[in-house]
This record gives sequence, C-alpha cells and structure tokens, in this order.
Amino acid sequence: MIHHLRAAGVSVLLDSRGTEVPALLHWGEDLGEISDADCVSYAEASLPATAPSSIDRPFRQHLVASLSNGWSGMPSLTVAGGAPTLHHQGTIRRDDTLEIVVASGDARIDLKLTLTRDGVLLVEQRITNAGNQSLRLRDSAIVLPISANATEVLDFAGNWTHERAPQRIRPGRGVWSRESRHGRGGHDDAFLMMAGTAGFDFRHGQIWSTHVAWSGDTRQWYERSPLGSTTLGAGERFSEVTIAPGAQYSAPQVVATYSDAGIDGLSDRLHQYVRRWAGARGARPLTLNTWEAVYFDQSIERLEPLVEAAALVGIERFVLDDGWFHGRTDDKRALGDWTVDAARWPDGLGPLTDRVIAAGMQFGLWVEPEMVSLDSDLAREHPEWLLTNDVALTWRWQHVLDLSLIEVRDYLFTRLHALLCQYPISYLKWDHNRDLLVDNTRDQVAGLYSLLDEIRAAHPRVEIESCASGGGRVDLGILRRVDRFWPSDSNDPLERQRIQRWTGVLIPPEFLGSHVGDARAHTTGRVSELSFRLATALFAHAGIEADLTRISDVDRSALARWAEIYKEHRHLLHSGRAVRTDEADDSVLVHGIVSRDQREALYSYAAMAGFGAALAPTMKCAGLDASRRYRVEVVDFGVTPTSIQDAPPQWLGAGTTLPGSVLLAGGLAMPLLAPGNAIVLSVRAV
Repeated sequence: MIHHLRAAGVSVLLDSRGTEVPALLHWGEDLGEISDADCVSYAEASLPATAPSSIDRPFRQHLVASLSNGWSGMPSLTVAGGAPTLHHQGTIRRDDTLEIVVASGDARIDLKLTLTRDGVLLVEQRITNAGNQSLRLRDSAIVLPISANATEVLDFAGNWTHERAPQRIRPGRGVWSRESRHGRGGHDDAFLMMAGTAGFDFRHGQIWSTHVAWSGDTRQWYERSPLGSTTLGAGERFSEVTIAPGAQYSAPQVVATYSDAGIDGLSDRLHQYVRRWAGARGARPLTLNTWEAVYFDQSIERLEPLVEAAALVGIERFVLDDGWFHGRTDDKRALGDWTVDAARWPDGLGPLTDRVIAAGMQFGLWVEPEMVSLDSDLAREHPEWLLTNDVALTWRWQHVLDLSLIEVRDYLFTRLHALLCQYPISYLKWDHNRDLLVDNTRDQVAGLYSLLDEIRAAHPRVEIESCASGGGRVDLGILRRVDRFWPSDSNDPLERQRIQRWTGVLIPPEFLGSHVGDARAHTTGRVSELSFRLATALFAHAGIEADLTRISDVDRSALARWAEIYKEHRHLLHSGRAVRTDEADDSVLVHGIVSRDQREALYSYAAMAGFGAALAPTMKCAGLDASRRYRVEVVDFGVTPTSIQDAPPQWLGAGTTLPGSVLLAGGLAMPLLAPGNAIVLSVRAV
C-alpha cells in the first residue's frame, strides 16, 4: 500500500508495497487530496530510468538505506560482518503515524514515522536482536530524500561564548558531514542542519532540516549521490553498539522539518511543535543569577543587600550560583560534595532562603551533578565512580562521574533530594562544564536522562535549567527533562544578539535564558550601553546577572522600568510567532515576535557595527496583517540609545499609525544608531 500523510501544508508519501524496504517517495510541499490510484500512478511515474553500469532495475530511495538495496551512499544501517539483506514485513497506519517492520536474519527493525499537526516529521528507529548471538551495530541513522533543488546547506559551528555560529556552503557531489565527539552537543554542534533552494533566507525559499533529539554524540550529513538522490542523514554517532540476544537499541528521535517560507517557516513549525509538549509552566519569572554579581564571594552579609536590591527592581526568582557547597572556594575543588558549606553558611542556606521568600521571590540553586573534583570527599571515597580516571585530562580542573552506574545515580539523587526537601528550592541551574573526552557515551547520556527523570518525578514543581559551559548542550532530547536553556556564558549583547537569533530557529524564546550583565562583559571585556543590554535580554526568558548594589540610581530605575515592560509583554514574547528579516546591510539585525492573531508585535532593531550601505536605514515589520492598521511606538526603557545623527526620523518621537501593507512592504525610517545600540518598537492594531 502507498500511504499519504498530510498536515499543515506538508505531505509524506511512503510506498510500502511488496517485500522490499519501503521507499519514501515524497517529503515536502503538500500534494493535495490525491486518490489511492493517483498515489500508485505517481509511484510508477517517479521511477527513474535504469542507467548503464548501474543496478539492473530502477533505483528507489529506501527508508533503510544500505548496500543490499543498491544504496552506495552513507548508510542507514551497518552491522559487523557486512550490509544486512533487508525485507519488509509489514506497515500499519495509526492516524498520522506509520509503523514499519523490516527484518534481516535475527535483526528486527521497527521504524515509526509521525507527521505532527504542525507538519514536523518525527522518525524513530528500534533494532531488536532476536537471535542467540550478540549483534554488533556499526551505524544506525535515518536517511531522508529531499529535492534535488536543495543545493545549499546551512548548519552551525562555534566555540565557548560564540555558540550557534551559522555557516553556509554549496556542496558538490559527495557528502558534507558534521559529527559531535564531545559527549554532549558541544559549542560547535551542527544543531539544526538545513538544506534549501539557492539563496534561501529567513523569509523565502524551500528548506528541509534535521535535528537529532539527543544529548550525546550525533552526526548529520547532506549528500548528493551519483545515483541522482539528494538526502539528509541524521542519527547518533558511536563506534559500535553491542546488542545482546533479546535486547534492543533505540535510536534517538530525528526531528525533520520542511518549509516553503524560509527559515522563519521552519521556526514556526518547530516552535508550535515544541510548545505542545514542553509548554513553559506559567509565566517565566524575571530571574537574577548571582554568578557575575559575587562569584565565589558568598555569605549572608554579602548577599542580603543583593536580595533587597533585586526585589526593588522587580526580580521574581533569585538564583544562588556556584560556591555554596562544602569547600568550594574556587573552581578547582569540591565538586561532588553537595552539602552546604558550614564555613560560609554556618546556619545553612535557611537565612538566605527566608529573606528571598520574604521578599516575594522564588529561590534557585546552581549544581553540577555529573562532575567531580579530585580534591573532594567523594573522589577520595569512591575513585571507582569516575568515568574519567585520575590520570585523564582534566577540563576546568574537573572529572566526570560515571552515570551508567546505578550507585552513582543513587548517590546524586539522594544528595539533591535532601537539598530540595530541606530548602524551598523551585529551580536548579544544572551545569555541565566539560567535554567527556571518551568514546561511546550512550550509557552516560542514558544515565543522565534517568537521573533527571527521577528528580522530576520526586519534585515535579522544581524547574531545571540545562547549562553546559553555556550553550554546549541544547537539544530537544534534554528539553523533555528541563525547563530552559542557558544558550551561552556570554552576556555581551553583541554576541548574544546572534546567538539568540540562531538558537531561536529551533528553540522557542521562553526556553532561552538571557540576562542583563554589567556594562563591561565578563567574557569579552567589551563595554556596552544599558539600552542595548536591555533590548537584547527582553526577547527571551529575561533576567539580570549583575551586582545591583553597585549600580547608579539611573540604571536601577531603568532596570525597574524594563522589568515592568518584560512582565507586561511576556505573554506575547513567549507565545507569538518569531520573525526575522534579512537586511541589505549586515551591520543591522532585525527580529520580532508577532502575536498569533497579528494584533500586536514587538520588534528589535540593533546596530551591530558601523553602517555600510544603509546611511538612511529602513525597517520592515515582518509578520503583520496587510489589511489592518497599526500604531507604532518606541518602547521607552528610561535610557536613550546613542545615535550618530543630527536629527532623528520625524515619526520617532510621537509614533505613527500606518496600514500593515505599508509596514510590510515599505517600512519605517530608522535612527542612525551608533554601533552597539538598539531600539524596541511596539506595534498594536488599531
């Protein structure tokens, strides 16, 4: 039978007739209401010619691609001993899901394809060893055919404090492959691999993408095969997995998305899909994190004035960062000893949490459970618990605990559970500050997931943030177990503008923490204006990471005004449609959030560098309703961005009212902002 799945302008057509592995005939734009007879006719009409010096029948792109069915490209499945000969045993459709069984000897492969109501294609694979001998798996991935018109690839590289740096290429024949070998995604994670028509951008072009929902090593690739196929492949990266008799290997879910409306079209599908199962639990509280405010200088006397200052500017969650536990005076010791430091906190954390709660704020705490310092009671008592032994390379002076061991997970759960029961902790900042530097990290990731699941089951109201030296572990696998990400350790708004722009293609803004830091950025030393820092942090799950006891009254007043604006607009910011524009002058970044009913929007216009082509810049307001009229006004944070103009555009002071068609196509004259400045516009239907 030929199965046709349709949703939100996307069609998936699978030919599961006969005993051959089913072939994916189409994944892309909607084919409309077509009959079963038309599906059969299309399957026959799409068979290619049989070329000289090739297999002696028309080539079909099978769902499980291997040498045995004529595929000489990157394989879906290989096992020790060669390419298996595969046979289709049956396909069952359940609503918008296809369940497919393929077998080879003693190996059974169960595949599941689901097209969500948002048009996102989810692909899952499970391999069962039904024999009496171990099965050694060398490759397990998904290979999806895409249009031959998808000639350009965009994925991501980066490093610490410069995550999700986009790179675009136009590959020739062969394979463009990206692999992670960090034991986590890493700062250079390919993240979301996109292949699209030439020149695709945020608002235009056809794009196909893949993301591996897994928090360990992954691989993704684009291939143009001599067979005429263009494909995207994705899966877990490992050297070998041994499947014992009767056991199974479950591959990470691959999240595949098609858009005919550019990169923003991908975001629109992905954000709606993510929000359905990972909905933020209530309004995202304005957060203060203590790291760049006090570092390791912790005591009730040091932090009590910060609690008071935080409450005055409108903070709703106060998070105590690294330095609170036994012996932790710097980053070279004490990881693993998750008990409160008696020297700094002789009465425990109670006096601090009491003050935080009395001030009307939630209390959060930093932890790094997966790691251990050699200079710790835990490492001295249990050296056998280390995944990276005492002669292995350290990273930030620390080692890794072996989370595949149940006794390690039990120890960590017991310590964290005790803290969560003793203190009114509503939030854990869960850090992960090193690459593992070991191969085959699958058991470590599975152990992490198990530990997180156990903590969430015992403390369902506690929210967890995934931090990994900043943005080193941002994926949809861990998002099923956490409530937000820390996209980067950099609070420098010039870096953050681009990091948030590209991380936000996949992850909705309410799951991305963004904080207003000090004027001089901790990670870059660059000095930035407060207005730029406020505008940058607003478009995410906002917070502050600065010592509020040492700032001017003017800045404190501006932060309080900004906090009010965040609270006023956070429902829009955390539920609307993300829009971005491609500017002729790359010194400018424009992005916004538009409500689903198109009645209101917020836009950011940021000058990232000195103006090049745009000495008279304009800004178009993407995503509005052309048939409505809108009132446009500048959002006043109480501090004025620096400009390099004799006079601003005339409309700027009092605002303007214009048809949506004009704002979409014509745009607004913008001020000549100095580099490192931004303004925010509020747009409301009238």
